[in-house]
Amino acid sequence: MNLLLIRLIIFAVLFLAGLKLYRLYREWKLEQEQHDDLPEGGKMVRCAWCQVHVPEDEALRDKPTAAWFCCSAHRDRFLQEHDPEA
Repeated sequence: MNLLLIRLIIFAVLFLAGLKLYRLYREWKLEQEQHDDLPEGGKMVRCAWCQVHVPEDEALRDKPTAAWFCCSAHRDRFLQEHDPEA
């Protein structure tokens, strides 16, 4: 009777450990699938003028203000409006 109880406890522990490992694997697999769905454009930055998000490799950056822009026209408008000398 004692041996049967020990076997039952060992089986329960192994079953729970296997269940825990399966859940961890399932979470890891789901996380990998979510990372695969992300666009490959890299980091997104926001245009300081129109607030539109664009990929960092396509955006323009103004060094003195450290602001990002989606095009040169928006950069020029922003710099005209925020010119400290005017």
